[in-house]
Amino acid sequence: ISLPRKQFWVPDAVINEFVDQNTAPFVPYVHLHHNGDMHDALPVRVVSSCHLNIYTFPFDIQNCTLTFNSYTHTGEALHRFVCLKVTSFIDFYCQIRRRATLYVMNLILPSCFLITVDLFSFLLPPQSVDRSSFKMTLILGYTVFLLIMNDLLPITGNTIPLINVFFSLCLALMVASLLETILITNLLCGSANFSPPPYWVQVLVLRVLGCLVGLPPKPREQREAVTLSPVVAEDSKADEEPPQEKGSVVEDKALKELRRLGQHLEAIRLQVDSHVSGGHGSEEWIQVGFIIDRLLFGLYILFISLSFIAIIIIWVNSYSK
Repeated sequence: ISLPRKQFWVPDAVINEFVDQNTAPFVPYVHLHHNGDMHDALPVRVVSSCHLNIYTFPFDIQNCTLTFNSYTHTGEALHRFVCLKVTSFIDFYCQIRRRATLYVMNLILPSCFLITVDLFSFLLPPQSVDRSSFKMTLILGYTVFLLIMNDLLPITGNTIPLINVFFSLCLALMVASLLETILITNLLCGSANFSPPPYWVQVLVLRVLGCLVGLPPKPREQREAVTLSPVVAEDSKADEEPPQEKGSVVEDKALKELRRLGQHLEAIRLQVDSHVSGGHGSEEWIQVGFIIDRLLFGLYILFISLSFIAIIIIWVNSYSK
């Protein structure tokens, strides 16, 4: 039978972790059985505090404790009225696992897509203006994405979630790739006006990093430094010498003029080639730019591969527990 609750004594069992009022509906009756047992079906809406470990968010598993005790009665007094043997307090351990599919679809996958697009932007010519503008657009889009999805990230906890570190590294790589594109564009366009690279750049970048990324330094070409003055001197010396006959044929004066003209044209061509290429120092600076570009491309691939593997491992381990 159901009888009014106010006609019976009910122990004051409370939950120590309560942080809010109980807003569950009140039930004014209790159930009395023929053998004297009573069944209390009063619902309780519990808003409790729990120590959160959000390091592996959104693949985290929380362990929370609910402690039941009484402030006015001891365990022995409660035992006289309750069939269940009660000690001073009772602890219930609750293990809660977060459903990570929503966060994977809304947070992790879009971030991976954007960082992958930035990876393939390295296929664009580094001296092109479109490459830098494309990277700036990606950074702007990624920043807006983080601002929109900020509400899905946890705001409480004693540690920084690993996913926040992942987002920060993605943004840092995007900014680094943009700065690297600006540096390479400057080297390709203005290296002719630069002085030759210092010795430590030649050793660290051209030799060590160049061999590491598969761009070893090119051997120096032994170019013949031909100027106009030696040619003129040679011509004047040739004019002073008396003409010599080779057999029965005497070298014609017109042939000499043609040879002299050819030497002058060769000297002019070498001067123009040296000016256009910017000299050997300009080539070394351009090689430095390509090595830095290849190095950052390799770091991108390494970061994306390790991130994907880590996400898959953490996700699988969360479901195996």
